[in-house]
Amino acid sequence: MSFSNHAVFLAIHNLSGRNGFADAIGIFLAEWMPYLLAIAFLALVFMQPGARKKFYLFAEGALAVILARGIVTPLIQLFYHEPRPFSFYGFAPLIGESGWSFPSAHAALFFALLIPVWYANKKWGWWYLAAAALMAVARVYAGVHWPLDIVAGAIIGIASGFFVRWLLRDARRGIELPATHHPHHPEAAATAVHLEGSKTTVQ
Repeated sequence: MSFSNHAVFLAIHNLSGRNGFADAIGIFLAEWMPYLLAIAFLALVFMQPGARKKFYLFAEGALAVILARGIVTPLIQLFYHEPRPFSFYGFAPLIGESGWSFPSAHAALFFALLIPVWYANKKWGWWYLAAAALMAVARVYAGVHWPLDIVAGAIIGIASGFFVRWLLRDARRGIELPATHHPHHPEAAATAVHLEGSKTTVQ
C-alpha cells in the first residue's frame, strides 16, 4: 500500500476521538447516511411521472447496484485481500465493520446510484453527490476504509452506472420519445370524404 494512502488516512482519521460531537456526526454519516441515500433514491423513483418512468429509473438503479456492489466489488475482493485500517493499525473503529477493505462496497453502491439520479434530476444529483462523498469520507474518519478504497469504489460505481445506462439506451428512448399519434386513420378519412361528397350531392 502506498505511503500517500496511509498519510491521507491518518490525516483524516486522526481527527476522530477529539470531540464527541464530531465523532457523533462522523458515525451518523458513515453508518446512517447510506439508509438516507437509499430512501432518497426511492423517493425520486416515486416522483417520476408515469409508471413506465418509475419502473425505468428503479431498474436502471437496481442493475447498476447489482453490477457494482453485487458483481465487480466481491469479484475484486475474492482475489485481492486488503485488511481494513483498524485491523492494520490495531485500533477500535467508530463503527463496526467486517470483510476486506478494498474496494469500498458502500462507495460502489451509492456512486452507482448517483448516475441514474443525476440524469433524472440534476439538482438532486448534486445533493446526492455531496451526500455520498460525505458518507465515503466519514467511513475513512471512522477507521473502516482507506482513501483508495473510496476512490476505487466510486470509480466502479460510476463506471457501472454509465455502463447500465448505455445498455438501456433503447428502452430509455422508447420512454423519452412521445408516441406518434394518428388521429385520422386513412380508412376513417376516406369514409369522411365519401360522406361529405354524399351530403353535397343531396343538397
